[in-house]
Amino acid sequence: MLMTMKNKFDYQPSRIPPAQAQKVLVEIEAFNAEYCAVLDSGNVELWPEFFCEDAVYRITARENAERNLPVGLVYAEGKDMMIDRAVAIGRTQMFAPRYSLHLVTNTRVIDETEEGIQAEANFLLIQTLVEGPSTLHLAGKYYDTFVREGDRLLLKDRQVIYDTSILANDLVYPV
Repeated sequence: MLMTMKNKFDYQPSRIPPAQAQKVLVEIEAFNAEYCAVLDSGNVELWPEFFCEDAVYRITARENAERNLPVGLVYAEGKDMMIDRAVAIGRTQMFAPRYSLHLVTNTRVIDETEEGIQAEANFLLIQTLVEGPSTLHLAGKYYDTFVREGDRLLLKDRQVIYDTSILANDLVYPV
């Protein structure tokens, strides 16, 4: 019999009372709506503002995540790396113009502790080239850790795990 190791991307039931989860869920959904609005409007240079200073952002394949392999298609450690990436994308567009549309759904709050809020959500990224049809560009799940700074949520860790086995070679923008 093949045994699989548990990892942080396996299903985890919510560990907080439903009323508390609902309150936090509203905050996270508002956060994700703003996050997606910034990316969908093409304002990529505003993207790092959704992260705390020592945040981690990684995009990786489900296959790597399930095997606990740290390899990521995109990896940024710290807000400064995210700023560098955003400025490079925003000011040196060497790719065909496009529109993106992020759909985030089935957000779940797993836990809230002093260290932060654990949550996950499914996403779809639809891309439309200016002179082409709309296509499903990426599908997967966000595994997030949020922290509170003042009265706002910020991402401490966003693991973007994509399901798509054949990836377009033009994944440029943050997801």
